[in-house]
Amino acid sequence: MTNQSRLKTVILNGLVAALYVVLSLFPGMLGFASGAIQFRISEGLNHLVVFNKKYLWGVFGGVLVFNFFFSSENKLLDTLFGGGQTLLALLVLTLVMPYLKQTWQKMVVNILLFTVSMCMIAWMIVLTGSTASTHIPFWPTYISLALSEAVIMVITAPVMYAVDKVVHFNAQMKS
Repeated sequence: MTNQSRLKTVILNGLVAALYVVLSLFPGMLGFASGAIQFRISEGLNHLVVFNKKYLWGVFGGVLVFNFFFSSENKLLDTLFGGGQTLLALLVLTLVMPYLKQTWQKMVVNILLFTVSMCMIAWMIVLTGSTASTHIPFWPTYISLALSEAVIMVITAPVMYAVDKVVHFNAQMKS
């Protein structure tokens, strides 16, 4: 890998991270970017890794920046749990992708990984939100998180697929 291609990879990932933050801000202003129900349009950027695994770092970076600067009052825990959940799901995806030939198969696995891994966010909410006098139940929290994640990921999958037909995400990262 040449210095020029390394620089391009860093720049593209910086743009992805910035786009993740920007796309999370509007739902954040409405209270839908953190908590038990999350509709972050930016989660659709998770699909970028389906096209090229090098996008992992931009998506991960975007999650870290948004959670640290713009999430709820538990910024450090949001950053650790949210970043950890994203990194884990995307790393598992990159390990599974070589066995999947079709883009739609990779997207379905990506949707499933993110939906299932929302249990990490549910645990964080239960651990930080439950007190001696208040108890936040795990299962309703997880179900609402998993459903909201699945909805966003399912809606954005065909959008990202269509955008790829014009932008060619893999070629952008390679050239």
